[in-house]
Amino acid sequence: MSDILVHTEAGVSTITFNRVDKKNSITAAMYAQMADAIEQAAADNAVRTVLIQGDATIFSAGNDISDFLNAPPSNESSPVFRFMRAMAAFPKPIVAAVCGPAVGIGTTLLLHCDLVYAGDNAAFSMPFVNLGLCPEFGSSMLVPQMFGYHRAAEALLLGEPFMAEAALEIGLVNRVVPPTECNAIAQTQARKLAAKPLSALVETKRLMKKGLQPALVERIGEEGQSFGRMLREPAAREAFTAFMEKRKPDFSKV
Repeated sequence: MSDILVHTEAGVSTITFNRVDKKNSITAAMYAQMADAIEQAAADNAVRTVLIQGDATIFSAGNDISDFLNAPPSNESSPVFRFMRAMAAFPKPIVAAVCGPAVGIGTTLLLHCDLVYAGDNAAFSMPFVNLGLCPEFGSSMLVPQMFGYHRAAEALLLGEPFMAEAALEIGLVNRVVPPTECNAIAQTQARKLAAKPLSALVETKRLMKKGLQPALVERIGEEGQSFGRMLREPAAREAFTAFMEKRKPDFSKV
């Protein structure tokens, strides 16, 4: 069975992480599948909204480290960048249902969603600095805007997890619900959106995001260049080696 499931019904295209045994860690192939699904949803007038969801126990552990190291993104055509561009430019509403850990891009992709529902077991983290890297997916711009600078600095510089209630307080999620109900509640909200006129949904989202999009695209590109450069530097090599060797990284000499 595929690691990404895509199902369209009642105007909602539902994208499901389906790799629970690997904590829904994301491979290049999965990014390509998600990019395809989002691009197809953008072009299909029968699709009014997209819903992204995981399991009641795990949303996503972020990048699959082995896959990421074996085939790091090398240019703008890489699947992860295709996925980022597709999400950032998607003109229709995007809904997310998040339960359990949401690590790295598992959190930053939520910044590009319009409605986010979280299970009370959700744990969000952006541990890029801890891997010798910098933020991605426009998060260096969007997190300070949403969280305020000092909370953003805490989330991005320390990289420590924060829980569902904290995410609700800072506006990252719309509602905290029981994990076993989260996907169904998000699906209900997505279908409410899908019952509304598409032109009104698209124009309202466009107006709310007007002025943000050019700066966001520029920031995503700048982050991508820095991320790629830092991925080849000693700090990241030490972090990933330590991860594979199941030990604490030593950054004292980098």
